[in-house]
Amino acid sequence: MITGAGADRHTDADAGTGTGTVAGTGTGTGTDAEHSGDTEAGRGTRPVRRALRALFGQQARLRWVHLVLGGALLMPYWLLSTVLLGSLDPRKGPLLQVLLYFAALAASLPMAAATALVPTVRALEGAAALALCAPARADEVATGPDRSWAARRRTAGWFVLHLAFGGIVSGMTLTATPFAVMLILQPTGFEELTRFWDDRGVPGPLPGPVLGLALLALVVGTSAGLGGLLARWAPVLLGPTPDERLAAAERRATVLAQRNRLARELHDSVGHALSAVGIQASAAARVLRTDPEFAAEALAAIEETARGAVAELDAVLGLLREEERGEAATAGPTLAGLDDLLRQLARTGVTVDAELAPGLDRLPPGFSREAYRIVQEGLTNVLRHAGPAPARLRVTLAEGRVGIELTSPLDRLRPGRPGGGRGLRGIGERAAALRGDCEAGPTDDGTMWRLAVRLPVGTGGEQR
Repeated sequence: MITGAGADRHTDADAGTGTGTVAGTGTGTGTDAEHSGDTEAGRGTRPVRRALRALFGQQARLRWVHLVLGGALLMPYWLLSTVLLGSLDPRKGPLLQVLLYFAALAASLPMAAATALVPTVRALEGAAALALCAPARADEVATGPDRSWAARRRTAGWFVLHLAFGGIVSGMTLTATPFAVMLILQPTGFEELTRFWDDRGVPGPLPGPVLGLALLALVVGTSAGLGGLLARWAPVLLGPTPDERLAAAERRATVLAQRNRLARELHDSVGHALSAVGIQASAAARVLRTDPEFAAEALAAIEETARGAVAELDAVLGLLREEERGEAATAGPTLAGLDDLLRQLARTGVTVDAELAPGLDRLPPGFSREAYRIVQEGLTNVLRHAGPAPARLRVTLAEGRVGIELTSPLDRLRPGRPGGGRGLRGIGERAAALRGDCEAGPTDDGTMWRLAVRLPVGTGGEQR
């Protein structure tokens, strides 16, 4: 009996569970169906919302303002054309008067095109288009004055379109909109219109609102369509000409070259000083207690190196103002100052066996400064990667070429930074700028690291 009762209870529970599960499943299925229906309804209304946004959204309203401004700019030309054409035939009838208005519109556009040849028109029209027209490719719309006749002709074409489209939209807004409102609010107020529809079996009150709404839709659609056309054509007619694009690319290339040059200067001058200061400070810390005299000498060397780095940094920053300060072009040390550089390295423990050709102090300043930076970066790499190791430097001057050869042992080479540094790249860029060549790598026997640079003197006089 107990087993049977228990079985009955389990059966009831299972039945309840099954019922609850089925009910829950049915409820969930109904909710999913409703959600799916809402999603499909939302998808169905999406094109409607998109169309309403295109006709009445903020962008459409701004483009309407832009077109109305074009109509306002057209008015002086149109009035002048109306006066000129009206004086030719003062006894005109209604039909001729309407034709005169359209003829005046056609005659006013060439005058507007002639006015648009003024260089500042593109700047004004470009700013207005960016603020109100929302062009498709806003970054291609120029906001500066025209600098060529090709750009002026394109601006004239844009100005004519802006004024023509603006005149159409302004005229429709001022005339069709009030008439449409009257048709909607007074459907029976026009007896002739009511009689016209009654004769054709259409109830009198119906055509007025329908025509009014259709007329408003025509105004709104025309404004949105013409505004969209102007937005599409703005980058074409107000954008830079091919010559202006080329000039802009050259300016960007010049700026990039200046930035790269400044980066090389900072890397070579400040990087060298920081490497020397780091090694000198490390040496001073190790012998501070046991050899105070050597530590004091190292600290004095750090002070001297820091002062020299500040002076070189000031010269490098002068490159940013080289258009205002002509002396910045040749600021910085030259090959004549290699002795000071070698003496500074000797204080860090790097013994350099230097062989310098006579006449290095008579080289062109710009060329000599770039060659000095190459030597400085090569020695800095020795200091950074080999530490206090002996090195050999040869600087030759023969047959109009300067040769730089620097070697250091590979057995004391330290691991470099992940991804490598910028020293050898900067040396190669400087050599290429002087129309020279550069080689760097281990020697054939694998015991030495060798840097060799050859620079023609005749091409470097104007380097800065």
